[in-house]
Amino acid sequence: MHIQDSHWPSTSAVGPAGAMSAATGNGRGDGARSTPLRVDAQRNLEHVLRAAREVFGELGYGAPMEDVARRARVGVGTVYRRFPSKDVLVRRIAEEETSRLTDQARAALGQEDEPWSALSRFLRTSVASGAGRLLPPHVLRVGVAEDGPQGPDSLLVDEARVPQQRYPSATELRLVEQRTAAEQDDAGAATLLEVVGQLVERARGAGELRPDVTVADVLLVIATAAPSLPDPAQQAAASARLLDILLEGLRSRPA
Repeated sequence: MHIQDSHWPSTSAVGPAGAMSAATGNGRGDGARSTPLRVDAQRNLEHVLRAAREVFGELGYGAPMEDVARRARVGVGTVYRRFPSKDVLVRRIAEEETSRLTDQARAALGQEDEPWSALSRFLRTSVASGAGRLLPPHVLRVGVAEDGPQGPDSLLVDEARVPQQRYPSATELRLVEQRTAAEQDDAGAATLLEVVGQLVERARGAGELRPDVTVADVLLVIATAAPSLPDPAQQAAASARLLDILLEGLRSRPA
């Protein structure tokens, strides 16, 4: 896991040639198409997405696009045609992994009657899927307050105060994209936190979870217990062993 190396890149929609991104409001570079992709284009897209999950899972979101292209066995130009900036690809992967974790949490809530069984099932399923290695950093920073108005909204307000400017500049348009993408990131993260919060509250209410354990702690367990090792069998064994230890640390103990 490379949490320390993974950072959310600034939302620039500029590709390697400096062209503005064709990304739509959902933050995806592939956008909404009126016609289906050709078979070869669809195959290339699947290869790129699979390679991106592997590369970012192993090296963190700081890994270069060239590594993704190399793993997908396509030219880097092919990657940029589908995702005009690295940020677009990162958001696509993180969005899908956040959604996958949310689905796993809902499944645990709906299929397990016992609170501790539901929480531990969610943790085991999530760690086994490897989603923890692709959690977006802003989800792992739950509860960390920012000093001052440094978000995209404040930047947009400052830029909008430029006098005698009739039309929005390229900078303003990028900031609008950044704010829109950030709002969608926040919406997906909020849904995940809400569902995982239900798991946490149930287990805490049953007296089976330490009272000081938070939703952020549970997500951190998922990230920590998903090491990236070259041998799949070794990785699975290490994840299972580490998760067993972490689960014991989460459980409450009789006074």
